[in-house]
Amino acid sequence: MKNIKKIKTIFSAIYIALITLNAFITPVYAAEDPVAVINNFSDFMFGMIRAIGMILLGFGIVQVGLSLKSHDPSQRANGFMTVAGGIVITFAKEILNIIVR
Repeated sequence: MKNIKKIKTIFSAIYIALITLNAFITPVYAAEDPVAVINNFSDFMFGMIRAIGMILLGFGIVQVGLSLKSHDPSQRANGFMTVAGGIVITFAKEILNIIVR
C-alpha cells in the first residue's frame, strides 16, 4: 500500500512539473532580419523587467501603508526605498534610452 502511494506521489510531481514547464513554453518565430530578432528579445526582456518593477512598486505602496498604520519609521523607510526601486525598475528602458541619446 505504501509503494502505491509513493508511486502515485512521484507521478503527480512529474505531472505537475510537466504542466508547469508547458506553461512557460512560448513559440519562437524566425525573422529574416537578425536585428529584428534582437529587438524582439529586448522588448520581451524589458517587458519582464517592467512587470517585476510593477510588482515591487505595488509591494512598496502596501509596505508604506502598513507602516503608516503601525507607526513604524524603519518600515516606512524600507517602503519608500521599495517604491523608489520599483519606479526605477519599471522605467528602466526609458532611463536607458535617455542616457544613450
